[in-house]
Amino acid sequence: MLRVGIVTGEPSGDMLGAGLISELNKRVKNLSIEGIGGEKLAKKNMSILFPMEKLSVIGFTEVLGRYFELKRIREKLIKHFLENPPDIFIGIDAPDFNLFLEKKLRKAGIRTVHYVSPSVWAWRESRIKKIKESVDLILNLFPFETAIYNEFNVPNKYVGHPLADKLSKEPDVNFSRNK
Repeated sequence: MLRVGIVTGEPSGDMLGAGLISELNKRVKNLSIEGIGGEKLAKKNMSILFPMEKLSVIGFTEVLGRYFELKRIREKLIKHFLENPPDIFIGIDAPDFNLFLEKKLRKAGIRTVHYVSPSVWAWRESRIKKIKESVDLILNLFPFETAIYNEFNVPNKYVGHPLADKLSKEPDVNFSRNK
C-alpha cells in the first residue's frame, strides 16, 4: 500500500489533487490518501482530517484573525504525519501553509512534493531557498519554471497545466470576434 498525505486549501488545489490521484490510481493498485482536501478529493476516497475550507483564507486581516486556528491545524497535521508517516507528502499550492509543513516532514525523513510552484518568477524569488529546504520535488505547471528551479538546483518536473487539455487546439475565431 502506498500512503499519501495531501494538503490543499482551495478549490483549484482540490481539482488538481483529484486529477493527480486519478493518475496515481492508474499506476498504483493499493493507494491510501489522507489530509486536507475538499469534495473532489473526498470522492477519490481521501480521508479528510480537516475540511479544506479551514485553510481558505484571503488577505492579511483574515489570516491574522484566524492565525491561532491555522497554527493549531498545522501542528496537529505535523503530529499526525510524524506519528503515522506517509510514504510521500504532497502539498498542493497554499505555499504559506504547506512549505512550513513540508520542511518539518522532510526533516523527519518523509519525502515531500510541492505541486504548483509558488510564483517565484513573478515575486518573492527569495522563497526559492525555503522551497529547496522544504521539498524533494516541485511539480511545475508552466514549462519556463523548470529553468528557474534548475538554476537554483531544485529538483523539479514540468507536468503541465491540466486545464490546457480542455482547450481546443484550434481557436474559434468567429466566436471570439462575436464576444
